[in-house]
Amino acid sequence: MAEISAAQVKEVRERTGAGMMDCKKALLEANGDSARALDILRERGLVKARSKAGRVTTEGQVVARVSEGGRAGVLVEVNCETDFVAKTEEFGSFARELAELALEHAPADPEALLALPLGGATASERVTGVIAKLGENIQVRRLARLDAGEKGFLASYIHAGGKIGTLVAVEAEDPSNDDVRVFAHNLCMHVTALQPLAVTRGDLPPDEVEKERTVLRKQAEGSGKPPNVIEKMVEGRLRKYYAEVVLVEQALVMDPDRTVEKIAKALGTEVVAFRRLQLGEQTEL
Repeated sequence: MAEISAAQVKEVRERTGAGMMDCKKALLEANGDSARALDILRERGLVKARSKAGRVTTEGQVVARVSEGGRAGVLVEVNCETDFVAKTEEFGSFARELAELALEHAPADPEALLALPLGGATASERVTGVIAKLGENIQVRRLARLDAGEKGFLASYIHAGGKIGTLVAVEAEDPSNDDVRVFAHNLCMHVTALQPLAVTRGDLPPDEVEKERTVLRKQAEGSGKPPNVIEKMVEGRLRKYYAEVVLVEQALVMDPDRTVEKIAKALGTEVVAFRRLQLGEQTEL
């Protein structure tokens, strides 16, 4: 049996909100595999809320830039050590420079971004200079990009001074329609708040859907009901799952009586894609 460290227990607890002993028992059962321990806790109904998952204590800013006309947009996450430095104009100005650079050159990843020329040096060399000036380690952790189609445009939103950044791409019969523009902006705030995993059901990874189905089936089997009833329970709970994680099936935060899809159709609009970066979020368990 694997030896379970306090750090492992703490990590799983932060991801799930479950009790310390429940986390340790799940890790022991999973032989130290954190991902499997998370599944075990979910199967037992011990995960408190999806919104609590995936957080680590990292400071900095997420910065958004959208091109004139809204045809392309980027999000860049730049990390530092303290909230004090993250709020300085020096740090914020440099993060915005990096986002402008990413928007202009469309680098594939942070490494490619740092190799680009910026202000008479490379972006990487500029990072070194800012580190020397501010006295903290600085990293360009992630970037995300969206490009709009011929009839599309992008909206962006930055929440809480750079804690979360969101881009949403839509296509519309009339992209210049003010109602469509407002809808796209509201969608950005909605994505910020509700954290969908995909635009449509078809965009969800099949293995993730099957994994969710397996968890829901194990939960339902605990009811002791016959197999045919269990399958109906699973399908019903899976529909609720889709309503929680699929953007077009979610009720719009600003208009909770209608789904995103219903509002989009009324406006002659299609939601194409979104990107969401949250400062310091953990992308893997």
